Amino acid sequence: MIFNRKKRNKIVVCADGFRMSVQAFDGAYCRPGEDNAAAYTHVEIGFPNREESLLMPYAEAPKKPMDTVYGYVPVETVFLVISKHGGMLEGEVPPGIPHYNTTRSI
Repeated sequence: MIFNRKKRNKIVVCADGFRMSVQAFDGAYCRPGEDNAAAYTHVEIGFPNREESLLMPYAEAPKKPMDTVYGYVPVETVFLVISKHGGMLEGEVPPGIPHYNTTRSI
């Protein structure tokens, strides 16, 4: 049996060490709920490495903030989280989320 594995984005790593998974695909808690959308308005965040107050309203299991997913998070909120933590140093986000360039010049 062959399974169609959906592409998953690489974990977002922010300048201060904050990490989170940011996903959008058919089956994820996102809008639109499809694969390869030109832009998403809401995405799924998963398993951050520490509690983040901006994400808590979307937590599936608020008592376990690092062991849960956060559904239908507006892309503007994701941008604010990335900004709050100093910008994205590495990783990937779905289309529709503004983010900092991961290339730095000195």
